[in-house]
Amino acid sequence: MVLSVVVTASEAHAAIEAVVRIESARLIAGLARYTGDVGLAEELAQDAVVAALEQWPEEGVPRSPGGWLITVAKRRAVDLFRRNRELRQKYAQIGRALEAEGAGVTPDFDAAFSDTIDDDMLRLMFTACHPVLAVPARTALTLRLLGGLTTAEIARAYLVPEPTIAQRIVRAKKTLAKARVPFEVPATAERPARLSSVLEVIYLIFNEGYSATAGDDWMRPALCADALRLSRILAQLMPDEPEVQGLAALLEIQASRLRARAGPSGEPILLLDQDRHRWDRLLINRGLAALARAEELGGTRGPYALQAAIAACHARAFRPEDTDWERIVGLYAVLAQVMPSPVIELNRAVAVSMARGPQAGLDLVDALSAEPSLREYHLLPSVRGDLLIKLGRPDEARAEFERAAALTRNQRERDLSAERARGAAAAAAGE
Repeated sequence: MVLSVVVTASEAHAAIEAVVRIESARLIAGLARYTGDVGLAEELAQDAVVAALEQWPEEGVPRSPGGWLITVAKRRAVDLFRRNRELRQKYAQIGRALEAEGAGVTPDFDAAFSDTIDDDMLRLMFTACHPVLAVPARTALTLRLLGGLTTAEIARAYLVPEPTIAQRIVRAKKTLAKARVPFEVPATAERPARLSSVLEVIYLIFNEGYSATAGDDWMRPALCADALRLSRILAQLMPDEPEVQGLAALLEIQASRLRARAGPSGEPILLLDQDRHRWDRLLINRGLAALARAEELGGTRGPYALQAAIAACHARAFRPEDTDWERIVGLYAVLAQVMPSPVIELNRAVAVSMARGPQAGLDLVDALSAEPSLREYHLLPSVRGDLLIKLGRPDEARAEFERAAALTRNQRERDLSAERARGAAAAAAGE
């Protein structure tokens, strides 16, 4: 049986890089089950990658690269535990597992990534997103362990210094170890709260990619892609959880708009101005199927399923004027009950303005103006400015757009608001 093919050093390095990207999360997940330590699992995975860099250029790339990596890493774990006398019990446990897998004979690399890896991936998700960690730590650790991103890539994505991200990840691993967080899927009683944390992290990663909070780019599609991949993995691993399906539906539908959300120079294109022919119908269909699955499971009132239902209203409308705004108003009303938030109320005000006229929307927006959490939220004056334009009050709108430009930390959004302010000023001057 041929286990490998001989390749050049550059081809081997390219193969290793591809394997790390594709298999790193499964590799770390499988090792974490053996060691019970996420930090150690990542170190062992890195050791295995180094071994591959040394051996594959001369020996060839194994037929099952992921299986080769996890087998080498497990053997290094045995060596490590053998040297550590305090961990004899763990060494014996891993040693027995390796013996059962046929250690000492030609390993079956194809079997190394067995069906248990799916369970391991689920455990890794729950561990990386454990509530004992602060949200920024959960996000960084998830992207590192499950997304396969390097520390530098995470730092660039969030416009944070690389040492800050590195420290955040190290502290997160230490916190998990100190808290003795078990590498397991939580028991039924704990699962809803723990699952909520996992969903929140994936949702936040996607949102940062969909509408960057700071920097020169309107979007960071790579983050959207990472979050979408994680949501698909989770939906596959937990097919009977309605909110898991709801989140998958939401991200698929939102991702379908990415190509239409920016112009040739990267300038933002707002929802009602987008060319809907550029929306990805494959992603929309995937999203609608996941939403239907969530509804079958009785998940129509979960926050992610509700947001997916709102996104579906837009996705089903081939023209902006075909949008069922009254249904969206109703869905936002339910969402506001399930997950009370001034931002949701602001979104509901926009929907009300589209369904019942700009004055009805403005009345709701003005009622939110005193909300402390929205005082520095740039979309509040942006929405208000848009409604004032529609009501024929361009001079007031100009001031709102200028305030929106001053509040945002994203350069593209700042430019858009400044341009709208100039347009409002020109309209006021023409009166």
